[in-house]
Amino acid sequence: MTMLKNLMVALSAFALMALAVQSQAQENGESAKTEAMAKPANPEDVASVEAIIEAVYDVISGPAGPRDWARMRSLFIAEPRMAVRNPNAPNGIRVFTLDDYIKNSGAYFLENGFFETGIHNEIALYDSIAHVFSTYESRREADAEPFARGINSIQLLHHDDRWWVVSIYWQQESEDAPIPAQFLPKAE
Repeated sequence: MTMLKNLMVALSAFALMALAVQSQAQENGESAKTEAMAKPANPEDVASVEAIIEAVYDVISGPAGPRDWARMRSLFIAEPRMAVRNPNAPNGIRVFTLDDYIKNSGAYFLENGFFETGIHNEIALYDSIAHVFSTYESRREADAEPFARGINSIQLLHHDDRWWVVSIYWQQESEDAPIPAQFLPKAE
């Protein structure tokens, strides 16, 4: 009986430690991986290619403070990849997981406002595959002038009556690589 009692006490202590770690992670702008499993996607977020792209921008945008990382995770397949062009990285690209992105960006977003909006989308569809070149502008405040712009290359999958983000690769515009006219909004 004493052995069973000690085991129960140990399991209770482990559960309390896990809750404390999860609570600390959420305070730091991070979420536990299991949070995504517990929160299904909002059907409106994943009903169309346009809706899921808008939802991604919506999650990462806002004034300084935490983001809804459970919502972000609900948009992606399990173990997606994200990448950014980085000439200083091996092969000129930095690849990371969604959890890496959340950990790195979450801390920044807690202290800094960041608003990214899509200004033009080029969508290619084939059956359950969608590829979107989404031209974006980044701001530190909602009404500020953009401090950066570039293109997100977003790969999507349609499965189980919804869209899923498979991967996102982006490159910021530079003097050497201006955004081509075909990926900018058309003049009206």
